[in-house]
Amino acid sequence: MKLIVFDVDGTLVDSQHLIVAAQGLAFAENGLPAPGRREALSVVGLSLPQAFRRLVGEDGPIVELSESYKQAYNRLRVDPAYEEPLFPGMGELLARLHAREDVLIGLATGKSRRGVDRLIAHHGWADWFVTTQSADDAPSKPDPTMLLQAMAEAGCAPEATVMVGDTTFDIGMGVSAGAVAVGVGWGYHPAGALYGAGAVTVVSSAGALEGLLSGGEPPGLPAAPSSRE
Repeated sequence: MKLIVFDVDGTLVDSQHLIVAAQGLAFAENGLPAPGRREALSVVGLSLPQAFRRLVGEDGPIVELSESYKQAYNRLRVDPAYEEPLFPGMGELLARLHAREDVLIGLATGKSRRGVDRLIAHHGWADWFVTTQSADDAPSKPDPTMLLQAMAEAGCAPEATVMVGDTTFDIGMGVSAGAVAVGVGWGYHPAGALYGAGAVTVVSSAGALEGLLSGGEPPGLPAAPSSRE
């Protein structure tokens, strides 16, 4: 039995427009200039306090920004202009993995528990995941606790676990937990950074990811050099 754990934002869900807009409102509410788009997306995957600590430093208004962000996010998420679509092919991939008898799937995300539950309900994913780890359940990525808890809940060893994510935080968590870490190339950190964090490969599409997870290549096999360009 193999456990495949997915990050959410930047891996399954394209939430960049909502995240950047909510950050902008949060910074404005606290009298601060908003970070640029690249900087704003660079902290996706971290828990809110960790994310804002990186953006404004230890002495910045971390608590205030976190609260302002949550309020702005909840206001904007009902606006059709800030829809959070699934990345191409990822919904279908999850459905096929869920149907397999030799695979268990889970989530490990910087979202709150409330946010995870809302996402699952919205997409009709109830009972699909044997484990769902949120920012409310463990220290922020890249700390391995989320993934260790996921493996314990699923009853799977690290060598039978694959962590799929788009940021160095996801990859670092996977490596620290002893799992195989696979990067996706459509998210918020560049492929070179994912390889540097320990990803065994970085895939360019949901189809390529499914081929890898289905045994097209051994999960621990490093990608050919050309794929790193």
